[in-house]
Amino acid sequence: MTLFEILSNEELRQHEFPVTKNKIFLAHAGVCALPRRVAQAMIDCANGGMLGDQEAFVMHKISDARKAGAKLLNCEPDEVSLVGPTSLALSLVAAGLDFRKGDNILIYHDDYPSNVYPWMALADQGVKVRLLNTRGLGVIRQVDVMGQVDENTRLVALASNHFISGHRLEHDAIGKFLRERGILFCLDAIQTLGAFPTTVENVDFLAADSHKWLLGPCGAGLLYVKKDLQEKLNPPIYGWHNVRNPDFVAQASIEFRSGAAKFEAGTHNLIGLTGLLSAMELALEIGVANIAAELLRKRARLVPAIQAKGYTVLNAEVKPEHFSGITSFYASGKNLADLHQKLAEAGVIASLRADRQGRHYLRLSPHFYNTDAELQRVVELL
Repeated sequence: MTLFEILSNEELRQHEFPVTKNKIFLAHAGVCALPRRVAQAMIDCANGGMLGDQEAFVMHKISDARKAGAKLLNCEPDEVSLVGPTSLALSLVAAGLDFRKGDNILIYHDDYPSNVYPWMALADQGVKVRLLNTRGLGVIRQVDVMGQVDENTRLVALASNHFISGHRLEHDAIGKFLRERGILFCLDAIQTLGAFPTTVENVDFLAADSHKWLLGPCGAGLLYVKKDLQEKLNPPIYGWHNVRNPDFVAQASIEFRSGAAKFEAGTHNLIGLTGLLSAMELALEIGVANIAAELLRKRARLVPAIQAKGYTVLNAEVKPEHFSGITSFYASGKNLADLHQKLAEAGVIASLRADRQGRHYLRLSPHFYNTDAELQRVVELL
């Protein structure tokens, strides 16, 4: 199935993405609507469980999921752990590293809380938590990072794309700069994985759940840990799966398994994992580069149309490499909560978000399967 086939064949589009039959779904930066094949994979897994051993039905798919994740991230399968929510994966990194008193880390306080709280908690260990200064909401430039790290900076934790402004991070350039200085780089990639190429050549840790742009279920995601750092990252969770126990007999000492399994304490979320695998296979089938080009085309169509309606669009004037699938906007004196409700009543699913100062934004996040006609209808309703 190709992108052209989806957008030129309405019957196919509605079959593969059932939400399109009665809604215009533009909230993929929130929680996606599941494609038919993803939901069906999960149903098949559940049905298999009714007939016997759930684990026997799906165990081979754990290896398949690692391989698919490795293709998306351009890494080795044994660097891909299947740990579920982004919050959990980032917390494993934050709590599993051996920080020293006097170390500092650099984070962005206006990132999504999943990528803030795990790092703030390190202050209790004597780690200095630095908050990145930026010129605007989510507008993180390489020069901003360069100017706010020093010889005591141990790690920088950023998001690949800001969840409100839609400003996409130049994570490769930033990662290369940090690696040259021996500073670890952790990336929250939930807002780009499945939408834009997000590879890990210059990243040490990466986390992403599948329920946004990857079009997968909630609580089924990926944790990437660079191979040569796996021994140095010791998770604060222990179970039958990540600690060695021959014949399921607990040993006198705790010895972690090697590789990706080290960060997977217990039994996998098998139904979610099956949906995750199907979602990754769909992204690979369509092609992430093709998806990215289509999302940028849609954004280029939306931004001037929204501006023509008198709204201010965030991230409208930056370089194209910082554009993403997110288009957020506001207007002084306009009640966006009312507009959000109006769209919902018209069958348009968008997101209402607010910043630290309490200003509300309406966020549109269409995916590759949304049509130009759908976008035009939304603009008419603004």
